[in-house]
Amino acid sequence: MNDSAYRVDTTSRLAQWRIDNLSSCSYRKSDPFKIGNWNWHLSVEKNRVLFVKLYPEISNLTRENPPIASFVIRVVCSAGGRKSLIHPEITDRQLKSNDDFVWAIEVPLTGKFIIDVEFLDLKTASPEGGDPCSIWGEGLTERRSNATALSSLARMLTEAIHTDITINASDGTIAAHRAVLAARSPVFRSMFAHNLKEKELSTVNISDMSIEACQALMNYIYGSISHDEFIVHRLALLRAADKYDISDLKEACHESLLEDIDAKNVLERLQSAALYQLPRLKASCMRYLVKFGKIYDIRDDFSAFLQCGDRDLIAEVFHEVLNAWKGF
Repeated sequence: MNDSAYRVDTTSRLAQWRIDNLSSCSYRKSDPFKIGNWNWHLSVEKNRVLFVKLYPEISNLTRENPPIASFVIRVVCSAGGRKSLIHPEITDRQLKSNDDFVWAIEVPLTGKFIIDVEFLDLKTASPEGGDPCSIWGEGLTERRSNATALSSLARMLTEAIHTDITINASDGTIAAHRAVLAARSPVFRSMFAHNLKEKELSTVNISDMSIEACQALMNYIYGSISHDEFIVHRLALLRAADKYDISDLKEACHESLLEDIDAKNVLERLQSAALYQLPRLKASCMRYLVKFGKIYDIRDDFSAFLQCGDRDLIAEVFHEVLNAWKGF
């Protein structure tokens, strides 16, 4: 039997397998054919009924990110005039093995026939969680472009590709790019646009940040910060975001600091909220201390806060306490 007997012809979303005669063989499996991100197989097995299977080729991609397929499959037989059998449309079925889609055809088929598969959609699990994403869906090109651009930016930083500025942290240096820093921060842009020492010397001194915190800041600016790195350096990043007017980073820190207020950090966060004008964080810390009565659980820390805290902030706390007593 020639090789063409196993070949599947394809377009971007359509696959057709032409079978001349199955009478001499009870089982046949097609060559692999590519649709979307995966290689696929069709197979037929003739017993009392004809079993048609569609499945992706077993690979690491299939194991880790199996396709979720929507398709229409038909069998068109030439014997006795053109006869077409259509399986009900398959919607969002995950296909991992050769048993995940089996079509049992009880109608006798003889002579030449065609198995025709039209893929309506192919989805993969979303890397961000939630609903699966179509590989052909709206926004896919944009998502791929964004992901590639971020990966390239990260490489520019980690591999020091054509760097032209040096960041001096308190205990180390990082090579970076003026254009990237200027695009992310109006403060950096102003530094490099005017005849300031940063422009002349090609250095930026960030002496109030450790090298680890400064690296976290650069990783955020270049789009490659990890969640753990962000959590560890939140307060330092908040300070830098306020100093360099990086509004999205400031808001990200604000949102994160709201999530895990407890007795050990509430006073520090209250002071940060007042210093950096974070009203929701300030209100949440006040509620934790006053409405929930936690101020009585941290008497030693609160006494230290009274000794060195901002006078206006201390007055606000006492005002909240007095209001709470009135309503008790």
